[in-house]
Amino acid sequence: MPSIIRQILLDTATQHHAHDFHQIVIGLQGRAEFEIEGLGGAISAFSGCIVPANHVHYYVGQGENRQLILDLPADAPSLTGYHHELSRLFDAPRFFALDSPLKHYLEFLLLEQANGKKGLSAAQNDRLAATFLGCLHARLGGTASHSSVHRLDLAKLDRFIDRHLASPISVADLAAQACLSEAHFRNRFREQTGLSPWQYVRRRRLEAARRLLEESRMPLSQIAVNTGFSHQSALTHAFRSTFGCPPSQLRRAVLERSTLEVTNRLRHTT
Repeated sequence: MPSIIRQILLDTATQHHAHDFHQIVIGLQGRAEFEIEGLGGAISAFSGCIVPANHVHYYVGQGENRQLILDLPADAPSLTGYHHELSRLFDAPRFFALDSPLKHYLEFLLLEQANGKKGLSAAQNDRLAATFLGCLHARLGGTASHSSVHRLDLAKLDRFIDRHLASPISVADLAAQACLSEAHFRNRFREQTGLSPWQYVRRRRLEAARRLLEESRMPLSQIAVNTGFSHQSALTHAFRSTFGCPPSQLRRAVLERSTLEVTNRLRHTT
């Protein structure tokens, strides 16, 4: 399937969905808020976000806004064959800002769209998308030097994450704790843990949610808020994909086990 490049206005009421293709959203005008399975951020002109396939994401536009959307199926020419390494961009969601060269390329892409009286062909869309993805990958997917690298203090990062579970946590927030640039931190973190910062934070959110399910009677909606998921459905989707069951099923199992233990104790005391 080919890549699709389109422009849209985002609704000013919060919406959410997931789709089976990757997506890049770039702000052209105004502002919009996104949360992609627990990773929150804002985009405005010349900034954007990466939405991997099958990730539930919540979004809302603020006032007059306009976004450029790249819809990218996994089998699109812009992500396969010679361009197959570009699919690494979608290992995890993230937010980014365009530097000066990419701003100029975006302006060129928009002019190409405007000049296409009958719309751009599928081949043109794929070529434009592949060029943009290649440039973005070069900026976000570089490799770090292995010489004289000190290990990150994961215990310190864990404490920071746990203190801020209910709030959006960005890579910039974590990088500041390690006194590193965002790009340097991202590469060092993956080298040390084998995970992206987003995957690591998501895992800690889900582990905290699991503990609350097992150790408290807190409503699922409140557990979602306390662990950084703005909606219960986002927690449920992430929990099921990680643990293989919805949170409600785990809670029922815990309650049944607790009831059985109480019953057994009563039997032994009578």
